[in-house]
Amino acid sequence: MTGPVTVAALDVGGTSIKASILDAHGAVLHRESVVTGVRDGRDAVTENVLALARRLVDGFGCAAAGIALPGVVDEAAGTAVRSAALDWRDVPVRRWAEDELDVPVAIGHGVRAGALAEARLGAGRGCPSFLFVSVGTGIAGASVLDGRAEQGDGGGAGGIGHLVVRPGGPECACGGRGCLEGVASASAVARRYRAAGGAAPGGQVSAQEVQWRARAGDALAEAVWRDAVAALADGLAAAATVLDPHCVIVGGGLSRAGAALFAPLRRAFAHRLAFRSAPRLVEAGLGDRAGSLGAGLLALELLGHSLEALALEPATAAVVGGLG
Repeated sequence: MTGPVTVAALDVGGTSIKASILDAHGAVLHRESVVTGVRDGRDAVTENVLALARRLVDGFGCAAAGIALPGVVDEAAGTAVRSAALDWRDVPVRRWAEDELDVPVAIGHGVRAGALAEARLGAGRGCPSFLFVSVGTGIAGASVLDGRAEQGDGGGAGGIGHLVVRPGGPECACGGRGCLEGVASASAVARRYRAAGGAAPGGQVSAQEVQWRARAGDALAEAVWRDAVAALADGLAAAATVLDPHCVIVGGGLSRAGAALFAPLRRAFAHRLAFRSAPRLVEAGLGDRAGSLGAGLLALELLGHSLEALALEPATAAVVGGLG
């Protein structure tokens, strides 16, 4: 006898793979995270992704799987066109995953999948159009209209992290200079603080620590944090001017700073859009699980389930099962 429908959902990042099991209603049955293993090389990353997916699909009897990836992703072809964080280029992820799992696999872009989850289950519910921006190790975005994130011609839509906000500024991993990601991402905040002498040579400091030190009155930390917020406001204002969204939703690791980020960011954002009414700027509702939830929604859709019909809220649903 066939049991209830479940799907496996993986959000593959440069540091960790966040995974969930969802039922047909979108409720979360299980969640876990494992290390991506980037330092072990691209083949190890592939093995880690497929091994985790295999374990989840087998353990829960999943009917499909969804995998969200960073970088430039061709969702229709199921290919990681260029995922610099994983050292992947033109990797046929869907074909390899379907061969390994023997179930249909949906491939999505991590931030676009997160935007889909926010649209259906999070802060984007009831918002006809919004810009979703994830500010973490890097910065990426997605433009959402009627619950769908735009992919763009080559799979790179929403690349707000590479808007130049500081011409001639810090070098970015993309090869440009002065990109938003190179100034306002969590990794950039930590890096710029260290480079300015805010930590002992070779010492480690996180963006969260920089924010804590800024709150405690560290002048250098205050300057780095202030410039990051200003740059983020510049990038968001530019994107909002072009896209004219109903609201702007900000998530990712840096958003966990709460009022220390959002209070000055809202002021700066509104100031830059003084010629018009600024869109509402709100914190994402699903935290760092948005990508995996979105991957699960893509898998459910692959099985013919209507996302519009989902009424539950996985972000608040209890985890009711596991692998033991």
